[in-house]
Amino acid sequence: MNAQEILAQLVSFPVLGGESNLTILKWITDYLDKYGVSYQLVPNEEGNKASLHARIGPAVNDGIILSGHMDVVPVEGQDWHTDPFVLTEKDGKLYGRGSCDMKAYLACVLATVPKMVKAKLKRPIYLAFSYDEEVGCVAAPELIQAITDFYEEQPKYAIIGEPSELQPVVGQKGICVYKTTVYGSAGHSSRIRNEVSAIHEAARLVIWLEDKMNALVDAGHTDDRFTPNHTSLHVGMFNGGIAHNVIADECSFLWDVRNIPQDKIEDIHLDFEAHCAKVLPSLRERFGGAKIKTEMYHPLVPALDTPEHLDIVPLIQQLSGVDQLQTVAYAAEAGQFSEGGYQSVICGPGSIAQAHRANEFVSVEQMVKGVAFIERILAYSCE
Repeated sequence: MNAQEILAQLVSFPVLGGESNLTILKWITDYLDKYGVSYQLVPNEEGNKASLHARIGPAVNDGIILSGHMDVVPVEGQDWHTDPFVLTEKDGKLYGRGSCDMKAYLACVLATVPKMVKAKLKRPIYLAFSYDEEVGCVAAPELIQAITDFYEEQPKYAIIGEPSELQPVVGQKGICVYKTTVYGSAGHSSRIRNEVSAIHEAARLVIWLEDKMNALVDAGHTDDRFTPNHTSLHVGMFNGGIAHNVIADECSFLWDVRNIPQDKIEDIHLDFEAHCAKVLPSLRERFGGAKIKTEMYHPLVPALDTPEHLDIVPLIQQLSGVDQLQTVAYAAEAGQFSEGGYQSVICGPGSIAQAHRANEFVSVEQMVKGVAFIERILAYSCE
């Protein structure tokens, strides 16, 4: 099967982030079985999801991990012109959910497996396919640990195939999402000075987050490799109250941090908690039961910052044929692989501009180039 035929199969599985991925996983394992590739599964506790890792080639150090995820984002409410789970070719573009993000990369890798198993590899190539990337890069840490624990040898590099138009990416922002809930006291709206309005206090906390973002910028916490060039703090959902004339006794909001590598999400969270602790005593003078509770809503995904002195930088420049290095504002599993001890970069077919939207596509040209990219990785591993 060529890469486009494999992509059609992968797109046909409507496996959303958070859902069981056993259907698409079964197709992939059946495909690997045809070529005698041994693999290991890393299941979740319920047994309805699993990641996969495999080694092709000798058990020696310094191999390359080819990493991607099997899940996609929903299509509900989007204006699709074709069936999102049937790969449709029009005008040199392949339309379908996940065609770009990131089943194109998986298809390019799998299409090259028959050549991998026949090649005289001097260094191994590893496959690492995860689930639930689209809901927080949830499975990657266990997959990375499983790879580290299972193989006696040590892989050296990890290439995460998120869509980058096959441009080498050495930096990504991290992300974490929090849910903050303020508990105040209900009452008649005329008593606003006597009660603790959860909405009013929550609004003040939202302003504090914006001020914190601006303060980081003013303090010189910028990185011009990224757009925007600073850590962003954003509130996307705000819920509270039951009527216009009732003081709200509960209000919650969701806020995300997308950090540049020099900023630590944990530090921002600690500063926020310290501010909340400072605010609470005055609130409790009016209502003893006032509380502010913040919990993690989306797991922390670390930023990626691969320095240019590492071996993987000239290697990915050689393999991609592109010298200019890029950074991206979206989060991906690359930061997690880097934390796991592997020199990591992002490089894959397709454009992130097409991801997560209606009529998502990858071009046929990018697929062709994607296969050539994997074949160059194969050739390097045979040197």
